[in-house]
Amino acid sequence: MQGLRILLVEDAWHVGEALKVLLESMGAEVAGPAATVAEAELVLSEWTPDVALVDFHLREGQLADGLIDRLSGQDVGIIVISGYDVPSALATKVAGLLRKPFTSPQLLATLRSAMAQKG
Repeated sequence: MQGLRILLVEDAWHVGEALKVLLESMGAEVAGPAATVAEAELVLSEWTPDVALVDFHLREGQLADGLIDRLSGQDVGIIVISGYDVPSALATKVAGLLRKPFTSPQLLATLRSAMAQKG
């Protein structure tokens, strides 16, 4: 994971911070956590990630489908993280789906798979 650029979009502060610490301990460069689509868009205006970890259900009832479309168009590997069901239509746009709660080994395996899919 050394040098991997990850955009983290997660509205639960404690989950986002824990993920950021974990990913940085593995050598990744992490932007976020962004709690809303607008915060994520701001990060994307200045920084291009290799992979994005995106919680599908965000603050104020926002869904991340538009953000996922944008990331997909920029050839960013997308891993959806969610404790809820997500639309099956996303399957063709994302490299992986992690159902909360997930373990560190599950996260690492999904990140490796996403990077392998990117080529």
